[in-house]
Amino acid sequence: MSDFYITTPIYYVNDEPHIGHAYCTVLADVLAGYHRLLGNPSYFLTGTDEHGQKVQESADKNNITAQEHCDIYSKRFEDAWKELNIKNDDFIRTTEERHKKVVQDILRKVYKSKNEDGQPLIYAADYEGWYCKYEERYWTEKDLVEGNCPDCGRPVQKLFEKNYFFRMSYYQKWLIDYINDNPEFIQPDFRKNEVLGFLKQPLSDLCISRPKSRLSWGIELPFDDDYVCYVWFDALINYISAIGYDPKTGKFDKDQWWPAVHMIGKDILTTHAVYWPCMLKAIGLELPKTIFATGWWLMEGAKMSKSVGNIVKPLDLKDKYGVDPFRFYVIREMTHGQDSSFSEESFIKRYNSELANDLGNLLSRIMKMIGSYCEGKIPSATEQDVKDSEFAASREKLSQSLADDLGKFKLNSAADDIMAFVRSINRYIENKKPWELAKKGETDKLNIVLFNAANSLIHAAYLLKPIIPEKTNEIGKQLGYDLDIDNIDGKRVLDIPLHLKPGTPIQKGDNLFPRLQKQKPKPESKDEPKTDYVTYDDFKKLKFRVAEVIEAEKIEGADKLLKLQIQIGKEKRQIVAGIAKHYEADDLIGKKIIVIVNLEPANIRGVESNGMLLAASKGKELVVVSVDNDIDSGAKIS
Repeated sequence: MSDFYITTPIYYVNDEPHIGHAYCTVLADVLAGYHRLLGNPSYFLTGTDEHGQKVQESADKNNITAQEHCDIYSKRFEDAWKELNIKNDDFIRTTEERHKKVVQDILRKVYKSKNEDGQPLIYAADYEGWYCKYEERYWTEKDLVEGNCPDCGRPVQKLFEKNYFFRMSYYQKWLIDYINDNPEFIQPDFRKNEVLGFLKQPLSDLCISRPKSRLSWGIELPFDDDYVCYVWFDALINYISAIGYDPKTGKFDKDQWWPAVHMIGKDILTTHAVYWPCMLKAIGLELPKTIFATGWWLMEGAKMSKSVGNIVKPLDLKDKYGVDPFRFYVIREMTHGQDSSFSEESFIKRYNSELANDLGNLLSRIMKMIGSYCEGKIPSATEQDVKDSEFAASREKLSQSLADDLGKFKLNSAADDIMAFVRSINRYIENKKPWELAKKGETDKLNIVLFNAANSLIHAAYLLKPIIPEKTNEIGKQLGYDLDIDNIDGKRVLDIPLHLKPGTPIQKGDNLFPRLQKQKPKPESKDEPKTDYVTYDDFKKLKFRVAEVIEAEKIEGADKLLKLQIQIGKEKRQIVAGIAKHYEADDLIGKKIIVIVNLEPANIRGVESNGMLLAASKGKELVVVSVDNDIDSGAKIS
């Protein structure tokens, strides 16, 4: 039995939850649930990151205080997780006093500390660099991409100011050695290689302050009240402040939990795999067990982006299809640490194939046969009958594969194994033909077959419970069994061969997973005259955005085509346009154009195009539609 502490990132309070937030949180929730099934005490933390310039600016824009802004947006995340049946043990907010006190105590402790070379771990220095207010980060000249922020692609400003720095560079060699000596520390392996690649370059010291003259919404530095703490140094400490870390004693209120497993998105890998270990080393704490970086959810091959308008909202899917189908889809569809594409078509296909056909139909068959052949009661069988059945070996194999998959965070693989077990129950019924046993009057054999099928379904329901808790409870209810983990007397579910009690009445319920049909467009009536009109609803489906051309070049062998690299807010895309006879490539650089961003990707002369620009033509003349440079890229056209 091993204690298991798992965390999500704390989500920034500048937007409502999207599918990326929901995936990481459901993933952590499911992992915590499986560890409880395995008998491991588990603690699950999530929360919100509530300081920084973007919060202050958004609050000012809406004429409310920064705290009021945080209260509104933090509640959106809390409410969303309740609706998605997330069972977190704690929800931390970085504006809470319990967190702010720990941050200030750590800053005070590290400020007074020196490294083995006698250098202070925190020092003041004048700094000149490029600052991105959108990412709230400083960049060096070599970091910039065409003079813009390398993360979001937007303009930066040059600042010269005094700030405080954490001597992170001192820990570079130690961190490289630690990563190489601890293969489980960063997962998947290819993410570890990314971090090691980053660490081949000299590691800079970390600016951990912002002057109040520029930013007041943050945790005040305990050694200089003219400054607040940099949001990332503040935010990362949530993982230890939530479990009661006391920098004065070096101990935790909840002492059993640290070190943690951190589930994060791949876009914040550097902060977690470089900044955070160095901070912990300076504090004197053990490093996390594992930092696992998930992939991104893509829409039609492109990263979901608010500026592009292709965000999938999890609560919309929940309202349309239900909580459990949503949870099942995000766990089942995304491969270990890789990006995955979302489409409603794949959602419906996965639902119908595995939830409706495999699991839902299995319950219906078993319920119907027990109702018809066993007077509506669980048939009689012994524990030995269960141990002698063909399911005994497959359950043992499933137990081992599940433990292996959990250790490698391969939940989609674990779900695949469980659904294979569900399908094996269906095959068992087909092979044993209980309807023929009933006709022949072979009651004892019939009872054993139906008991084994029902008992194995309960076992599968237990294994699926961390993913689809509501529907598995419904399976238990219909078969007269309470799937509450607390009812198994501290045993591991996988070690219990006999779940059902013979003679228990079954309770017929609703269809577990009614099949879904993708809505088809309404066919045209033969009597209605055809027109060239489109409906307003059809037009609304098109997403028009302002894009800035950042690169342009001719496509070899195609006289009319130009390949354009464009910036749409934070996102970079490639499009192909038939304008080469009207524009020189260099003339388009910096031009703000209008692009349709939600067209299906097209392959034009072997070059992928993700969108279409707008142009006006008259005779042989053609002009690309553009906007004033004062309009930001990513702006909506309406």
